[in-house]
Amino acid sequence: MGYISIQINKAKGSADTGASDHIERKTTPKNADPTRTNLNRELVQFPDGVADRTEAISHRIRTAGIRRKITPDQVRAIRIVLSGTHEDMVRVQDEGRLGEWCDDNLQWLHRTFGRENTVSAVLHMDEHTPHIHATVVPIVTGERRKAKKKQADSKRTYRKKANAVRLCADDLLTRERLVAYHDSYAAAMAKYGLQRGIRGSEARHTTTAQYYRDLKRQTGELEANVRQLQTEQEQAEHQLDEVRKEIKLEKLEAAKTEAKTALVAKVGSLLGSGKLKELEADNRTLQNEVAARDESIELLQQQMERQQEEYQRQLMELQAKHRREMSDKEAEHQREVSFLKSIIRKAKKWFPLFQELVYMEKFCLKVGFNERQTATLISGKPLFYEGELYSEEHRRKFTTEEASFQVVKDPKDKSKLALAINGQVIGEWFKEQFGRLFSSVKRTVEPLRRGKGMGL
Repeated sequence: MGYISIQINKAKGSADTGASDHIERKTTPKNADPTRTNLNRELVQFPDGVADRTEAISHRIRTAGIRRKITPDQVRAIRIVLSGTHEDMVRVQDEGRLGEWCDDNLQWLHRTFGRENTVSAVLHMDEHTPHIHATVVPIVTGERRKAKKKQADSKRTYRKKANAVRLCADDLLTRERLVAYHDSYAAAMAKYGLQRGIRGSEARHTTTAQYYRDLKRQTGELEANVRQLQTEQEQAEHQLDEVRKEIKLEKLEAAKTEAKTALVAKVGSLLGSGKLKELEADNRTLQNEVAARDESIELLQQQMERQQEEYQRQLMELQAKHRREMSDKEAEHQREVSFLKSIIRKAKKWFPLFQELVYMEKFCLKVGFNERQTATLISGKPLFYEGELYSEEHRRKFTTEEASFQVVKDPKDKSKLALAINGQVIGEWFKEQFGRLFSSVKRTVEPLRRGKGMGL
């Protein structure tokens, strides 16, 4: 059994443009995958003439029938993020129920805040966990809570109409209502194996920024440990070289001493001197020191071997962890690719013109329309445009005054789509424009050929 995730925030000011840029991907955050942004989708259809989330907020406030003046510091929108744990959302996606999950979320928003107040809901698929960014305009009716309290306290105050339309986020975000939102959302998500967290728990979500900070800190600690091991290894190797040099010198001195002892022994045997025993004692002392140094060298070598083994073990653990993480990411990527391919196959099967719409989008962008204009055309709505249009066939641009453009079925092949300008297929329109241009150039060049100043 997994847990639901619901976050509610206020948005003050005349336009929540910063959030709109993030939600509509006008700017790409660091934790988003640009190759998957095309999987994001808007779940709420905007009214006619409304192009984006910011305009939708203003449109709802403007058409709600509010009579009271709205101050600059009033909350114009409430931002709501709906999701579950990463594992639960992946499971819902693998089961092919993500579309059903989106529909149930949208129905819960409509029941809870009203269909007209829910002005935007965008599914994000290009971040680590699928989630929905919903935008609610806090339009309410009835008396203000403060007015009711004053009346209950027997304080005289001006009483407004009971059915007055107001913009008031405080009425929607009381402690009691927030608890009720979590309860009702958990009930709506129970069919997906999601449940409400423990009420009153002090647990908090780990933010994306905090996750990356913790990961970076752990990686830095491991790298510091590796550098420390390398430093200790270098110091041990340097110390071993120094000891070897000292042993070499001491062995040379011992050899000299032994030669001197042998010479003195011969001389002593001849002269009967007492120096021989003294030299023998010195020789034994030197030999004992050499043996002690040899033992120290052996201990140092053993210590170096243990450090090298520990270093290799930590390095292998790091490499194994990296391989596991890469394998998990690759497996997740393959699942996402497989799911995307299945969606594309179903789209082609369910919507015969799906492929044609993809081609038409590329064609409209290449002709010279921007993304918003292209989206209008792809939706089947007419577009009025004035400016330059590029013809790939003629490799040049042609200028049009305000004309009506619309995507229609190709008159020659009903299974294909065509872009029409004033009811005429644009390919034919390009040919006409090119013919007029050619005729104009021809009329200009012919007099010059007959003149003396130019020979062709």
